[in-house]
Amino acid sequence: MIVVSVRRPSAEGAARDRFVPVIERDGSLYNADLDRFFLDLPLNGVRSPHSLRAYGYDVMLWIRFLEEACGKSVWNAARSDVAAFHRARRREDAGARISAASWNRSVAALEKLYRWAESENLVASSPFTHRDVWRRGHSAYRARVVARNDAYERAAKHSDVRFVSLEDYRVFRDVGLRGLTSDGAERRGARDRNGARNALFAELLVMTGLRLEEASFLLALEFAGLAHSAGGGGQAWFKLPSALTKGDRGRSVLLPRRLLQQIAAYVTVERTLAVTKFKTREGWRAIRQPIFIRQPTLGAIGLPLRDGGVIPIESLIPDERGRLVICDDNGAPQEPGALWLTEVGLVVQPNSWEAAFARACQRCEAAGFPMRVSPHQLRHTFAVHMLAMLIQHRLRDAALEATGSGMDGYRRLLGDPLQQVQRLLGHASLTTTYIYLDHIAARADTVDAAVEELLALVPTVSAS
Repeated sequence: MIVVSVRRPSAEGAARDRFVPVIERDGSLYNADLDRFFLDLPLNGVRSPHSLRAYGYDVMLWIRFLEEACGKSVWNAARSDVAAFHRARRREDAGARISAASWNRSVAALEKLYRWAESENLVASSPFTHRDVWRRGHSAYRARVVARNDAYERAAKHSDVRFVSLEDYRVFRDVGLRGLTSDGAERRGARDRNGARNALFAELLVMTGLRLEEASFLLALEFAGLAHSAGGGGQAWFKLPSALTKGDRGRSVLLPRRLLQQIAAYVTVERTLAVTKFKTREGWRAIRQPIFIRQPTLGAIGLPLRDGGVIPIESLIPDERGRLVICDDNGAPQEPGALWLTEVGLVVQPNSWEAAFARACQRCEAAGFPMRVSPHQLRHTFAVHMLAMLIQHRLRDAALEATGSGMDGYRRLLGDPLQQVQRLLGHASLTTTYIYLDHIAARADTVDAAVEELLALVPTVSAS
């Protein structure tokens, strides 16, 4: 039986590989070359545990299909096998049929597999066929996009984007995470002991659009001094290192001064108490393969290892960030490098945030406010509301232009806000950002206000 399982690295193995899947047959490694592909995934931009699990699952299903239905190995697949796999996955009975989005996800995984296999001379050619396509850009030219995989389904749409209104978010934050009453009063015995920290984490997500893994493994030293750098502008740019972001696409996000001040207060009080317990209980012993470093200087681009050498901050993947332990001048472990800590000073893992959000939703429902809010939903919330507000500002600018030399056109009207949100979210393609346009209708209050402003500024056409 072919199965996918979690890799168990040896004591001398790299802990960074612990989320990398491994495909086995009857308890033994299925194929050594295929295993090299999985081990190379973190080096090729696929590092999040969720993505790695998805790759392992999709490749495993493909291998099972090839052996059981086609009698072939993974390195002998042909175009006809892809077509048969599509029929089996997308045209079977409704109960077994997967969605177009799930199909496209599996195609993306297999496309990466066979591109890697071609580079390693394991296959002469990929079982997928490709063709050149053209995609219209937002400037005066058209951008040529080459080698589109024909197996992708064009009709697949990300129509399942879920976000919350800002009013519902406030209820979720205050009633669900902080344990307050609906009017903001203290609820005796109902407050979450980590409520303030959890609410601050939610604020970070909804104000920046960070992914859960990106926000979970921020370092405390990266925030040192940022509150002062915001200055009179009220905001500070924060550069996310490439190794922390999806697909190695580092980007910068804007952090409001108010949020930076709240994070500074958390570090001073709550995090300091957690660090004290970490030292008292020798919490570093609970960390698998800790990375001991000395206290870095403010603004340093490298972290000095306790036993010599330097690690560039830019190259640290999320798992490594979660294993950093800062030592004093004598080499004694003092505190984790991560920003977000549990009560005893250990790093708050992404699944712990998801559990905290689930408890908050239960608390909201018990208080008469049924809702379902996840960390990733707050990323969507940021995107939809930010896009609506940017469009509102562009409409206002267009209205001012309309009173003079005329409007600049819809491409400029919508292109600028979309590209700004694309950069803030770290999307590789503007096409991904387009999905939020379908949900702007839920922000009709903002767009309607902008249209009203536009109509008020545009000169009235007199009747002849």
